[in-house]
Amino acid sequence: MLEDIKSNIEKLISLYETEKQRADGLQAELEQSRADIASYKEKVRELDGEIDNLKLQYAFSGAGDPALAKERITKLVREIDRCIKLLEK
Repeated sequence: MLEDIKSNIEKLISLYETEKQRADGLQAELEQSRADIASYKEKVRELDGEIDNLKLQYAFSGAGDPALAKERITKLVREIDRCIKLLEK
């Protein structure tokens, strides 16, 4: 009977060690995943900025039509002037 108890305790210790190693591995994997997520979020922010820049370039380019580009710029300047006037009030 004492041998059975010793055997069971050894099995429990072995199972504990196995689960401890598994938990440590999962913790490391979780930390790596969090780092990856932060990296991906930063990349998304960078790409969003690039998209905004490309949209702005496209708006000012007039898609090859100088008259359209001039019209868009004039509209933007009027909008900026309107905002400045509102801020002055």
